[in-house]
Amino acid sequence: MTVRVCALIPAAGRGSRLGTDAPKILARLTEQDTIWSVLHAKLAPLVDHIHLVLSPAGAKAFPPLPAGVSTSIQPAPLGMGDAIFGAGAVWSGFDAVLIVWGDQVFVSTATLRRALAALSSPARHAVLPVTRMEQPYVEYLFEGTKLTAVLQNREGDSTSPNGFSDVGTFLLGTAGLTEIWERYLAQARRGSATGEINFLPFLPFLSAQGWTMTPLEVADATEARGINTPEDLAFFQKLYKKDR
Repeated sequence: MTVRVCALIPAAGRGSRLGTDAPKILARLTEQDTIWSVLHAKLAPLVDHIHLVLSPAGAKAFPPLPAGVSTSIQPAPLGMGDAIFGAGAVWSGFDAVLIVWGDQVFVSTATLRRALAALSSPARHAVLPVTRMEQPYVEYLFEGTKLTAVLQNREGDSTSPNGFSDVGTFLLGTAGLTEIWERYLAQARRGSATGEINFLPFLPFLSAQGWTMTPLEVADATEARGINTPEDLAFFQKLYKKDR
């Protein structure tokens, strides 16, 4: 069975916390490379289409799009769930959606390939690449192929040392996904700290609806590091400069 996959990159974040005027996804890692160019190079050979969700300002600043890439706009920063399902009209036309956070520059091609290979059938199935962290900011609790909880420090949850955290990458079958999201919204509580209806707590809800959740362990915890601060940006700029 050939599974058609749309990669979705929620990238409406601004670069203000990084000290740049450009949208975060256009932050430079080297003179030639931005976060976007690196993600595009990794994803384009693996998926059938790439879709970016941008802010209004980000859309204006974005360079011309390569073939096989489309964009839509998230008018207000209402959280990742809003960004993902606001683009549902695009990715629902594919068998699976590969969500990669727009600052997750170091997720490896090997991890992406393994995730896609693990989705033997997209029907009611999700693959969640995870890695052990000394003190995870977000922790995933599994019982076999059931995801029982996602704990988030930013919402006041306590996480466990050496717990599983994500690498900003999630692969889900699309059939029925939007309908289950609507059911989730009808009963979801807003985050106690952010006030947002977040995407991550949707995953245990999805598991409770009978979806198979396949955890895929990633050895290198650096893949979990996003670019959220000037220190993160400097770390990856040094890393990519060293690779040149």
